[in-house]
Amino acid sequence: MTSAEYRDSLRSYKPRVFVDGAAIDSVADSPALAPGIAAIGVTYDLALQPQYAEMMTAKNRAGRTVNRMIHIDETPTDLLAKLEAVRLVCQESGCAQRYLSHDSLTALHQATFRTDAEYGTDYHQRFSAYLQRVQDEDLTLGVAMTDAKGDRAKKPGQQANPDVYVHIAERRPTGIVIRGTKAIVTGAPYVHEFLVMPCRTMSADDADFAVACAVPIDAPGITIVARPAGRPGEKAATFSARYGQSTGVVIFEDVFVPWEQVFLAGEYEEAGFLTTTYATHHRHSCIGARAGFGDLLIGAGALMIEANGLDPQRHSHIRDQMVELITVVEGFYACGVAASTYAASHDSGTVIPDAVFSNIGKLLLANQIYDMHRIAHYVSGGLIVALPGPDEDHNPATAAALDAVLGGRPDIPTDKRLAVSRIVEDLTASYQGGWYSIISLHGGGSPEAMKREIWRNYPIPEKTQLVENLLDRGVSGNRPISSRQPGKCCAAGCQPPTVLDQS
Repeated sequence: MTSAEYRDSLRSYKPRVFVDGAAIDSVADSPALAPGIAAIGVTYDLALQPQYAEMMTAKNRAGRTVNRMIHIDETPTDLLAKLEAVRLVCQESGCAQRYLSHDSLTALHQATFRTDAEYGTDYHQRFSAYLQRVQDEDLTLGVAMTDAKGDRAKKPGQQANPDVYVHIAERRPTGIVIRGTKAIVTGAPYVHEFLVMPCRTMSADDADFAVACAVPIDAPGITIVARPAGRPGEKAATFSARYGQSTGVVIFEDVFVPWEQVFLAGEYEEAGFLTTTYATHHRHSCIGARAGFGDLLIGAGALMIEANGLDPQRHSHIRDQMVELITVVEGFYACGVAASTYAASHDSGTVIPDAVFSNIGKLLLANQIYDMHRIAHYVSGGLIVALPGPDEDHNPATAAALDAVLGGRPDIPTDKRLAVSRIVEDLTASYQGGWYSIISLHGGGSPEAMKREIWRNYPIPEKTQLVENLLDRGVSGNRPISSRQPGKCCAAGCQPPTVLDQS
């Protein structure tokens, strides 16, 4: 589809959506949601541009060309292409959103294959048929994963109100009925379907909560309560009035799901694998997303420096700050490249990004997003939040006076300097800027989740063995080495990804 076709396709759905207390009659025509729809539209239009074809599209197993955002990764090259595609989309839109479709589809492909092998179910066959339809119709999916959770000290089966987690309320010969609440669903009002997934490991007492399925956005019983996407209609929102993201609370009230769209139904031991596998894929994608956002900050910072009349070659403190920003962005992005190169093979014929590098990259960006904003503020100056509103640019009583004194370099018009100032404010010091900070910190899991995965997957025994080999007598005897250093070739040898042509 093109972006226009994607927008039109939303008209065939009639979801129950509320934004700022008002019902939305037509998602496709809502000004409050337009920036979000435009942002996802970028993923459609870039896939049709020949110069990005290798990055933004892929061949599926049937030999058909599909959008990279709904492709299943089969090689390290696929992972690298996905990483670069997400970065490219976010360089324009700020946040691609649709890459969640990719991450959930790939995780479900791997989890259903594993579940069938363990339990003799037919989830993978069901999912493969669903995947084919998603790819044929070029759909965008919303990932309904993060539950409301209720009392955080209690597991799903212990909650006083079971509806704080989505769960199976009834099993029928033709399908299941689900109830509960997903609290943070990216792009919720303007996707085609929801992929409902568990968000944590579970025990036998939580079996009814171990559910994964696909439901249309307008299935009876679904209510979406959402924020506006970005800052629609705000004159000072140079960027986020054009591109933004809505997030929604999605309430499921006795929603029927036919068995052909159910991919996990009570196999609680598999909920943990699905959760952590999705998290690895998603954190890998987040690296590309925040690198694209970082590119916007680098570009805006450089333009602001120029408009202010400063020269990084002569003003070393400015140059040092820009080098720090570049180092931050390319540092966590390098983890994404490493995670792609040293991907782990899965029995389903697919690959999973290296868990250690994926989680380190996501942990770095989660903590360093605030440094990225700080540096953008440092090199831009205080004008980005002290500037009068854009209405004054056309106020006959003030416009001429402001134009005369708010310029920087004489060869750069005042209005150009002000335009750059406002985009820096929008990206870093507005509601949208705060949103980027929080979504970078908590999106894909909190920093604590990344730390646990790094500790769980890192080969500490290998490091201790290195030192014990140097000692006459080991500290704890002959310790078995349980895993290998990430980045060290396995017995079969690594398969480096091919270089993508970005010309």
